[in-house]
Parts: sequence; C-alpha cells; structure tokens
Amino acid sequence: MKARIVAAVAAVLLAVLGIVLLTGYVSSADQRALAGVESIDVLVVQAPIPQGTAAENLSGQVAREKVPAKTVPADAITNVAQIAGQVTTVALVPGEQLLAGRFAVPASLKTDDPAPVAVPEGDQEVTIQLDPQRVKGGQLTPGDTVGVFISLDSTVSNDPAGAVTHLTLQKVLVTSVQGLPASSTATTDKGTAPAAVPEGGVLVTLAIRAPDAEKVVFGSEFGKVWLSKEPLNADESGTRKVTRENVYS
Repeated sequence: MKARIVAAVAAVLLAVLGIVLLTGYVSSADQRALAGVESIDVLVVQAPIPQGTAAENLSGQVAREKVPAKTVPADAITNVAQIAGQVTTVALVPGEQLLAGRFAVPASLKTDDPAPVAVPEGDQEVTIQLDPQRVKGGQLTPGDTVGVFISLDSTVSNDPAGAVTHLTLQKVLVTSVQGLPASSTATTDKGTAPAAVPEGGVLVTLAIRAPDAEKVVFGSEFGKVWLSKEPLNADESGTRKVTRENVYS
C-alpha cells in the first residue's frame, strides 16, 4: 500500500516538474527567438473589447508585450495615452495588437444621415417627384416644413381668368427627401456621389391629412406643384389665388 502511495506522489511530482520545465523551455524559446532581433513593446488585446469602447476603459483588457520590431505595424500603440479621448471603431479580439487605425474621436463617427422623422398621428405619407428648383434647389431635409403651391392651367382650373396658382397648403412636414440632380458632382465624406433618384429629379415625401393628400395628388397629376421652405413662424397673410388678371396687382 505504501509503495502505491509513494508511486502516486512521485507521479504527481513528476507532472508538476514537467509543467515547470515546459514553461521554462517556452519562455527561454521566446527569449532565444528575440535574441539578436530588435524588439519593441506593444499593447496586445487580452480580452474581447466591444466597438465603441473608450480608450480610458481599456485597463485590464490590454497588456504590454515584447515582439519583433519588424512585425509591428506603423500605427501600433505603445501607450494608451496616444489614443486618449478616442473610442474603438470596431470590436477587438484577444491576441491582436492595439492599432491607432482602430480608434477615432467619437464626433467623427457621427453619421450625416438625418434621424427618422415621426409621422404625426392621423397623417399619411405621400411622395411626389419634382425638379430641383421646385424643392429649394434640392436642399430640403427631413423635418423641414413646406408650403405647397399648386398651379393649374386653364383647361384644368376651369377658371374664367385662365391659369391659377395658389398656396394651397401650409407648413406641411417633410419626412423624406431622396435624389439629387443627375449632373451634381457633390460627394459624401466616403467619396461616393449620392444616387440620382430618378435622373434630374427629387422625391419628396410629405406627412399629410387625407383631404390635403388628395389636393397634392391632384396637383401632381393634372397641374404643377412647387414647394417653399416654410418655417413654423412663416406668415401666409395676403395669399390668394393668382391669375393673369391679378398677377401684377
């Protein structure tokens, strides 16, 4: 029995000794590999780091390691102070070096895409296609409010005075604007030109009550529509139906 106990203890001691020797060998192997090779200390990720993590919160998630200088990218980070005030632009995984290219100032990550505009309860959305000059040069943005001018020629207006134009609706909410003039050379911050949808036209979506939606659709189908950017404090006093008889009066 005693022989078995002694054998068991010896086996355990040999296992522990083997682990110690293996660890020492690996450590010495790393040192031998770096012997005569220029090395540099870099920060290496030790635990998963989510996108958007602030540099100030990296404590305990990165560690300093010595690696061959020839394997270190030009933007490798050697001190967290180099990225103070920045956040990760992608998720980082254990084992990768901390690189400046994976960090950015939070303000630079903000998108230029406008936030969705809520449609007022009871309204419906209707989209019309207009030339850029009829949409403030294509510069309307979601959230703006507009005046809707509808012009009808004499064959549609049935007005004795002939063609007629009128500011038919006021302060209508714009929920979406799509498209730019096809000849536009404007580019986004990503270097690509916004798509023209469709060629030379602008699609404007309005949030509107059903009776007013009927007017907009009728004007688009049988006449012409013009939009003005009309803030909520705009004054519409003095508006009237304009015809050839009063256009100059």
